[in-house]
Amino acid sequence: MKKVLSILLASVLCIGTLAACSTAAPAPAAAEPAQEAAEEAAAPAADLSSVKIGFICLHDENSTYDLNFINGAKEACEELGVEYMIRTNVPEGQECYDAACEMADAGCNIVFADSFGHEDFMIQAAKEFPEVQFCHATGTKAHTEGIANYHNAFATIYEGRYLAGIAAGMKLNEMIESGKITAEEAKIGYVGAFTYAEVISGYTSFFLGARSVCPSATMEVTFTGSWYDEIAEKEGATNLINDGCVLISQHADSMGAPTACETAGVPDVSYNGSTIAACPNTFIVSSRIDWAPYYKYIINCVAAGEAIDTDWCGDISTGSVVLTDVNEAVAAEGTVAAIEEAKAALEAGTVHVFDAAAITVGGEPLTTYMADVDTDPEYTPDTEVVADGYFHESEYRSAPYFDLQIDGITLLDTAF
Repeated sequence: MKKVLSILLASVLCIGTLAACSTAAPAPAAAEPAQEAAEEAAAPAADLSSVKIGFICLHDENSTYDLNFINGAKEACEELGVEYMIRTNVPEGQECYDAACEMADAGCNIVFADSFGHEDFMIQAAKEFPEVQFCHATGTKAHTEGIANYHNAFATIYEGRYLAGIAAGMKLNEMIESGKITAEEAKIGYVGAFTYAEVISGYTSFFLGARSVCPSATMEVTFTGSWYDEIAEKEGATNLINDGCVLISQHADSMGAPTACETAGVPDVSYNGSTIAACPNTFIVSSRIDWAPYYKYIINCVAAGEAIDTDWCGDISTGSVVLTDVNEAVAAEGTVAAIEEAKAALEAGTVHVFDAAAITVGGEPLTTYMADVDTDPEYTPDTEVVADGYFHESEYRSAPYFDLQIDGITLLDTAF
């Protein structure tokens, strides 16, 4: 007898209407072209009446990170007309395995978890329920575990952060031109959760976007040691502001940093959703992954009896990487046009976020890097990822592996 259903009684269940979906291609290949994805999206959907999907979230709607997953889940499931349940506040521990098993016992033929630390427990559940598809965001082990019903997924959010960084750089330029700061004072502060590659890739791409339009920009990064700690995030942002940072961004999930910016009157670039309601005087823009395309993809795969990609990666062209509306009351003039121009260049492949020409490490140009894109116990670097003049992020697996500390960025605390 598998796990009991008592906890599931509190889960959210919802049924909506039937529609079609869009798909993306697996890593290491780039996500499929938008036109091809659109053609597939127009194809009739399979019978979805037998599909039931469960969602496991690390926190709840108070976390911008988890709210983004929850909103995507509701959008996809209600559009496709499938039954679903959501469990929130599930820690990165045995509780995740318990929740996954309970969902499988409740008839879910897909179980999805949203946090990096859920991975080992999802793998454990996948081995116990081979007939259920277990899908996991931000994980790294699906391509090496060799479990047919376990899958990783992510998106090229570094592209979204790069575009948001352009908005930050435009604001820095405006502050310089107005005499509010000098070019040398164009210092960005960044509140990160952990020193994982995902966070490093994120703040580096944001910085590169800012510096692409404001060459004098520098950045200081502080870490909280938690994905969600409102007090620590607010304190981190406040400390950065007190240290001379004139614009703040984040890779942490509470409203701590944005509200600290609103209190101090410092411009802010958020993550995972707009904070304009709480921070109308400082919010500029936010990037996020839209998970609805992936959810529709895995639902239709199960309905049609087709295999789910082991390691899926969406991008801008698949609608998986998006930005909120720019708050033009705070943003610099011309920001929307600058973002659109850069977005078109990214989609066309004429601009690459991790352009080697824009990166130095210890004063040396970036010409080669052996990345650990496998997850062997020794973490042995094994794959050359610099080619054609840029670092190829999220092509050899979906989860980020850019973990270089580049010049121009100062880490204030690496304890986490």
